[in-house]
Parts: sequence; C-alpha cells; structure tokens
Amino acid sequence: MLKTLGKQIREFKADSIKTPLFMILEVIMETVIPLLMASIIDDGVEAGNMQHIYQVGGFMVVAAAIGLFAGVMGGKYGARASAGFAKNLREAMYANIQTYAFSNIDKYSTAGLVTRMTTDVTNLQNAYQMILRMCFRAPASMICAMAMAFFINARVASIYLVAVIFLGFFLILIMSLATRYFTEAFQKYDDMNASVQENVSAQRVVKAYVREDFEIDKFHRASGNIYKMFKRAESIITLNAPLMQFTVYSCILGISWIGARMIIGSQLTTGELMSLLTYCMNILMSLMMLSMVFVMITMSMASARRICEVLEEKPDLTNPENPDYDVPIGSIRFDDVTFRYNKTSESPVLSHINLEIKSGETIGIIGGTGSSKTSLVNLISRLYDASEGTVYVGGKDVRSYDLETLRNEVAVVLQKNVLFSGTILENLRWGDENATEEDCRRVCRLACADEFIEKMPDKYNTYIEQGGSNVSGGQKQRLCIARALLKKPKILILDDSTSAVDTATDSRIRKAFATEIPNTTKLIIAQRISSIESADRIIVMDNGHVNGIGTHEELLASNMIYREVYEAQTGGSGDFDENGGEN
Repeated sequence: MLKTLGKQIREFKADSIKTPLFMILEVIMETVIPLLMASIIDDGVEAGNMQHIYQVGGFMVVAAAIGLFAGVMGGKYGARASAGFAKNLREAMYANIQTYAFSNIDKYSTAGLVTRMTTDVTNLQNAYQMILRMCFRAPASMICAMAMAFFINARVASIYLVAVIFLGFFLILIMSLATRYFTEAFQKYDDMNASVQENVSAQRVVKAYVREDFEIDKFHRASGNIYKMFKRAESIITLNAPLMQFTVYSCILGISWIGARMIIGSQLTTGELMSLLTYCMNILMSLMMLSMVFVMITMSMASARRICEVLEEKPDLTNPENPDYDVPIGSIRFDDVTFRYNKTSESPVLSHINLEIKSGETIGIIGGTGSSKTSLVNLISRLYDASEGTVYVGGKDVRSYDLETLRNEVAVVLQKNVLFSGTILENLRWGDENATEEDCRRVCRLACADEFIEKMPDKYNTYIEQGGSNVSGGQKQRLCIARALLKKPKILILDDSTSAVDTATDSRIRKAFATEIPNTTKLIIAQRISSIESADRIIVMDNGHVNGIGTHEELLASNMIYREVYEAQTGGSGDFDENGGEN
C-alpha cells in the first residue's frame, strides 16, 4: 500500500524533503532558546550583567527569527507537497478507472468511486501534511528537549521519562479503540453518497410519486449512521485532552517540588529550573502533536486502503503482447461462445452461440427481456470477453486486436444513451475529434437529427445540459446514432437505440443506412419487428440461446416465438413479452 501511494508523490519529492528539514531546524531553534533564557537569568539578571543580557538576548532574537522562518517555510512546502500528492492521487485513480473493463467497473458503485476521489483523498492529503510536519517535528522536539533536560539535571529529567511512558501507553490504547469506528464510518459515506446520487438523478420520478419524505428519511438514516460512528470514535479520542492535562500538571508539580528543594540545596539554579519547565511543555506538547498525527493516520488508513483498491485494480481486458492494428472487414463470427458475467456462476448468460455474419449485412436481433441480446453484442467490441469459445471480427480473434483499434471500428449505441454537457458539435465530435462541421451535418442527416437541430436557436452550437436533460429521448437517441456514425465504423451496433423515435423516423434512418453506409455491418437490437423486418437476417434470442435465424418471411413460417410476437404487434397489444419468449 505504501509503495502504491508513494508513487503519487512524484514531482513533489523535493517539497516532501524540504518540509521535515525546515521542521527540524525550527525544533533546534526552539531547543536553544530555553538555554539562552537560563543564561540570561543566571549570568545576567542575578549577576547584574547587562552586557550579557543584551548579547544573549540578541542571540535569542536571531534564534527566534530563524525558527519563525523555518516554521513558515515548512508550512509552505508541506501544503504544496500534500496538495500535489492529493492531485496526483485523483488523477491516477481517474486515469486507472478509464482503463477498466465493464467487469471491473461492476465491482464498484458510482457513489463509492466518487467518495474515494473526494473524501478519501482529502483525508490522505491532511494526513500526509501532518506526517511531513508533525511526525518529524514532534519526535525531534521531544528527543532534543529530553536530551537537554538530562544534560541540565538527570534526576529532574527522569520525571519526563516516566510521563512519556505513561502517556504513550494510553495514547496507543486510545488509538487502537478508535481505529475500528473510523474504518466503519468511511464505508458509510458510500451509502450516503449513493442516496444523494440516486435522488438527484431521479428527481422527476421522486416528485411524480411524491416520495420526497421517503427519500429524506433514507438520507437521514444514512447520515445518522455516519454520525453514530464518528461520535463513538470522537468520544474515545476526546480522552486525549484530560489525559494530557493530567500528565502536564503532574509533571509541573513534580518538577517544581523537586526543583525548589534542589535550588535550596544549591544543586540547581533558578534559570535551569525555568529551562526544565519549558522543556517539560515541549516534550508533552510533542506527545500531543503525535497523538493528533495518530488520530489523522487512523482516520486515513481506511481511506488509504480504499484508494489503493482503485489504483491497484487491474483491467480484466488488456492488449495482447503484439496487438493487431488493422480490422480488414466487418464480418463477425461466434464460434461456440459461452459467457458468464460472474466467472463462478453455474448458469451462463450466453450458451454455445454459433453465428456467422458477413461484412455489410444488416442483422436484426429480437428477443424477450433478459434473453441476453445486449450481452451478445457486448462481446463484439470486447466490452467483455467470452468465457468459452471465440468471437471473430474481420476473420481475427477479437482478443488479438489492439483495444482502441477494435472499438474505433465497432461503433456501439448503447441502451442508455448518454450526452455530455457541451454543444451539439462537441458531443458529436466524440465520434471523431477532427470532424468538420460538414461531416457532423452529414451524419445528422443520416440519423434524422438535422430536422430538430436546425430548428434550435443556436443550431449545432446549442448547449446540451448534463445528461442531455434539455433534449427529448428521441432526439438524444438520434444524436447518439449520429455520433457513432461519425466514427465511420466497419460495424455499427444499435442496441434498442430507436425505441424513442416514431416509426416514420425509424424507417427513414434505416433507409439512410442502407443507401449511405452499405459496406458497414449493422446489428440492430429492437423490440419492434417493424424496425428489423427489412434486415437481411433476423436473430431470435431466447434465454441466452439462438432460438432461430432467418429472414422475416422465413421466421414467420418456421419460428413460433417470432410469429407470436409479430401477431401480437400487428393485431394485439404490441408488447413483446406478453407472449414471446415463453417457449
């Protein structure tokens, strides 16, 4: 874990080294000042030597100035190192998440990833700054003060040693008790963030069903769980203060009692007693600082483990050693393919699929809910890998291709259409960042998106709100189709991506595909038979198996599922799952 986190310090190594050096310099100056003060009292004030007072006082001013400068510079470099460390952590996590396969992403909730990149990183940032400053300053201060105290008078200084052992034992006990609660508390942040995310993204549904009170109660429970965990942890941590005060006052009383008797017996001077009392405070304050560091480290350990999980997660899908960078044609072949989302699952999602699709063919795919239509096409662009068997694109195993090359040649319009905040042109150029405006207009005509874009005030410069909330479902689908076409793919997969457009527009889109991109292999998943009846062939899926394959006429004559769906949609309710998929 330390190795994983340490890699993110990178360009801030110099700042991370300068910070403790300045902290140690500040400690040295603080250690020297009490000695100088003792000299002023013993050799200046009591001896009536004003020249000595001025001379040593000047040294004290210089030492204080150096200490002040060291403290300021330590704070400056510590802040820069910790903020840079946090920046690198966020960037490294975000970059690694981009390499994840869908199977990797499925392991984490969106809220969990957001918490890791915000709350958990902030915890590590604060802990790192405290480690650089306090973790070096406090031990150095304690060691220097202890050494000087024993140098002045070993008998009195032994009181410090007893206090340090006593306080150290109880601090370790307190930290160990608090650790468990902090670990549980940060896991609860995921639940709270998930509640917020779900509520905000589904505001229309919440308001439509008047479920505001229910959502408020759910958030209250999630927030309350965090409160309870932190209250338990903090109630233990608060024992630090009374324990520290008890130790400090006990030391002061002990030193004053023993020191006064030694002064009377001429075994100790007044200045030395003042120095010992100052060192007493330095030692005990150093222990207090260390306890604060332990608290922060305790809180950040859970965060560190959660961050390392994301950084150390290896993508399930990787490039081969010598990847192929050329997809010659858009042919597709499934050779006895079986697929499971969970490798340990007994029942596969797809079972023994054998298909062959020629380049340029238009293939319709239909089937009931849960019949694994989407799972089938996800294997083509290698969003997942087949558990058994082989998927071929262009005559080559998809696992032999460079991932970016393959996915650039296989454009997928998924079921959940996503637009990003930005103009229409910026969204379209996700398909090709170098596309001209004329290229964008051409693909929009193919996707029948130009008709509504031209009616907008800013046309192609119209701003799309986050998630495409200011366009309708049908408009969003057409923009996503246009974006996919801009890639000029060899294979185009439309996963139920015209469900929100009217049948007339759907028909025009299919005709445009037939005339404008005849050499592109087109796979169209649909619930409406009218969307795929003109396809070269239609695949009927049923419970992870290919139930039938053929033209519209052939399936009407030979496939019971397809025939029942057709009859339901042309003469009944039109609901695919009402009758289809049961046989």
